[in-house]
Formats: sequence, C-alpha cells, structure tokens
Amino acid sequence: MDHPLLHRLKGAADAGIQAFLDRWPADEADGLYAPIHYLMALGGKRLRPVLGLAAAEAEGADAGAAMPAALAVELFHNFTLMHDDIMDAAPLRRGQATVHEKWGENTAILSGDAMYTLAHVALSELQPEALVRVLPLFNTTALEVCIGQQSDMAFEQRSDVNVAEYLEMIRLKTSVLLAAALAMGAAVAGASERRVSAWYRVGEQLGLAFQMQDDLLDAFGDAATGKQVGGDILADKKTFLRLHTDAVTAAVKEWDGPAADPEAKVAAVQQAMRAAGAEEAARERMALYVESARRELDGLALAPEWHAAFDSIADHIVTRKA
Repeated sequence: MDHPLLHRLKGAADAGIQAFLDRWPADEADGLYAPIHYLMALGGKRLRPVLGLAAAEAEGADAGAAMPAALAVELFHNFTLMHDDIMDAAPLRRGQATVHEKWGENTAILSGDAMYTLAHVALSELQPEALVRVLPLFNTTALEVCIGQQSDMAFEQRSDVNVAEYLEMIRLKTSVLLAAALAMGAAVAGASERRVSAWYRVGEQLGLAFQMQDDLLDAFGDAATGKQVGGDILADKKTFLRLHTDAVTAAVKEWDGPAADPEAKVAAVQQAMRAAGAEEAARERMALYVESARRELDGLALAPEWHAAFDSIADHIVTRKA
C-alpha cells in the first residue's frame, strides 16, 4: 500500500494495537495473553484496520474516532486466524510457528476466545452514537465469517462444489470483514446509510479479489509468503483454481486424499492447474472484482488524495506476494 496517507494510518493502527494490548501484559510463560501478543506481533499490512481508519478520514472524521472499530476488526481477524490454523493443521503463520504449534491446541482455542472477547472490549469504547450503528454490523459479520469457515471445511468432503458456492463461501469467509471494516469506519464518521452501503460494496469486491490472490499465492507462491505453499492442495480445498481445473480435466481428483508424497502431490496438481488455464482464469476474475470496486469508489466522489490512496490499496491486493 504505497501511499503516504496509508503509511500514516498503518503507523497509527500499529500504535493503537500495541497500546491496547499493553493493557493486558504477558510473559512467555503466560498461556492466555502471550499467544495474543505473539500473533499480533507477527506483523502484516494491517489492511483491515487501515481500511476502517481510511474510510473514516475520507468521510471527514478524525481517524482516532474510528480506532476502537479498527482495533475490533483486527482483533477479530486474528482470532479467526488462530482458530483457522488449528482447523487447517497449519504449521506456519507469516513465516513463524502457528500458536497451536508453539503452545498447543487447547491454549490456542482459549487464547483465541480471549482475543474475540477483547475485540468486543475495543468496540465498546466507541462513542455511544457510533456504537449503535456499528455493533449490529460487527456481530452479523462475525457470524457470516463463521458460516464461511464452516462451508470451507464442508467443501473438503464434497465432490460436487460449484463455482457459485465457492464464491459465496469466500464472500462470507473473507470479503465481509473487509467490507465491514470500511462500512464501520464510514459509519463512525457519520456518513449516510447510502454511503455506508457503498463503502461496504467496495470492501466486498476488494475482499473477493483478495481471496482470489490468496488462493493463487497458496498454490503458486513460495516460502516468502510465510505460509505452507500448497496447503490448500494438500487439504483438497475446493478453491476457484481447483474447480476450474476439475471442469477441464480429472487429473487432480486422482490425487485426492492423504498423500504419501506431499511434494509430488503439490507439483502434480500445480501442473494440472496451469495446463487447465486455472491461473489465468483466476487472475482475470480478480481483475473484474477490482474494476467493480473502483466503480463504486468513483461513485463516492472522494477527494483526489483519498481516491489515489484507495487505488493504491486495490493495486496492493492484486500484486502482493504475501
């Protein structure tokens, strides 16, 4: 996100997160707060809180007013990562051991629950008039993310998943949280319901593009992503890449199930996906989502500097390497 406004807001988000977590200090031996500090310290672009702060400022408010909402979104997002890593048996997160690998599954479950609670603590610190607008959206979004995750897991056991089902799953699992971050920031700033809805649609489209890029990085990235390359392939996840490939060839289905040689499975499925044109199809669809988000941004008639900032976010989503 190469724009001065976004750099400033990321710095504000990092400082706000640290100040909030400092209220619950922990040492390495602690099994509740230490995993939270550990996961939050692994870094990342802080995309979701930056989106919320940016929408608030673009609507004329001070970013500080939206900080509690931005913190809540980032804490909730990382809570889902902590639990998702358990469900996916993922060994790495941002290049480091996942919480369940470092502390054990029981600790990761409980620490994740505490992180979810802290998200609500942060949210409760909004001004009352803002909280009334934001809380229902936050709770609806949290439930939708859970529905999306459940669908993702269920799809692993199904052979009849279609592209429409997959797209709805990633909308729930990924897109709605980006959408909520923007909408909550705009709502805190006092934007009209029409504009809040427009901000939500921007985030929804950017979120679909974000997940498409995530799938591409999982299948075709490298160790620099900080995640296990080919994790979705080994788990037989029904990504867009997989569904597109299945429509062209049955080669991938021969590898379904536990792999005696995981590296051979990943290499064979990668080859089949590329031969089927899945990578190109995913990039084309990702570009359409970004174009749709940009049309919504045009309708918001933002000040030039903010329009440029959100263009930078869109560019980052489709070109990021991690």
